[in-house]
Amino acid sequence: MSALPHKVGAEAIAAKGWLVAHQWLILRRASQLCILLLFLVGPWFGWWIVKGNLNYSYTLDVLPLTDLYLLAQMLAAGQTPEQLAWIGAAIVIIFYLLVGGRAYCSWVCPVNPVADFANWLRTRLGIKGGAHLSRQTRYWILGMTLAVAAVTGTLAWEMVNPVSMLHRGLFFGIGFAWAVILAVFLFDLFVMRQGWCGHLCPVGACYSLIGKFSLLRVRLPAREACNDCMDCFAVCPEQQVIRPALKAINGAAPVILDVNCTNCGRCIDVCSKDVFRFGTRFDAPFRGVSGTVSHVPK
Repeated sequence: MSALPHKVGAEAIAAKGWLVAHQWLILRRASQLCILLLFLVGPWFGWWIVKGNLNYSYTLDVLPLTDLYLLAQMLAAGQTPEQLAWIGAAIVIIFYLLVGGRAYCSWVCPVNPVADFANWLRTRLGIKGGAHLSRQTRYWILGMTLAVAAVTGTLAWEMVNPVSMLHRGLFFGIGFAWAVILAVFLFDLFVMRQGWCGHLCPVGACYSLIGKFSLLRVRLPAREACNDCMDCFAVCPEQQVIRPALKAINGAAPVILDVNCTNCGRCIDVCSKDVFRFGTRFDAPFRGVSGTVSHVPK
């Protein structure tokens, strides 16, 4: 009799309980929902806690926040941002230098739940294979959108940017935004796993550029306890970031330093051996399960 197929996260649920095995996923969904509601309660109920959108917002008439990618497009188009836009961009840069640039993708972006659902459904339906694109493609798209802004003098990309369209659609009625979001969903479901967020989205590419220096990191204090269940790889939206730290490739320290780690925490959730945890890139040396001392270069 053949063995039953392995269910991702089952070992973690058995060892830690369902809630602990989903804690970071639950927190991310709560973060994404709360951020959306902060924007929506203004036009819906007249409670103007946050004015604007994910590109530019003003919280309690005090705190400006500016999307870095939008600012880059404005500069490329030859436009002159206002002083508050520069202040908002500086605040955003400082924040994501602390928590990691791609944390925007997993904790803020409203398209992320769409991509995650497509990936979940793809797994449940057993859809394999698909197109192959380099993950560097997103950086080429980032460069091309900035080039288009420079040539046209407009923020042309924002007319079709799924993140912007979904946010505008929730304000003014979804309309054509439904078609764009549906296209992202179907692309991720049938064409390529994590196709949009992991390979094409220039917003994520922009935020990853400051992720190189971020303080918050996923660390592996017990990597020697790994039983090779592969659950962390199954749930990770950027699977290539795990192996160097987990398998000490070329002597890599037990900390994920790749700029495209989204700090989503799912590897922490699904690991029954507690190999992963959040920490900083400058944590003191610690002992693994075998008693060996691991050092992280500073």
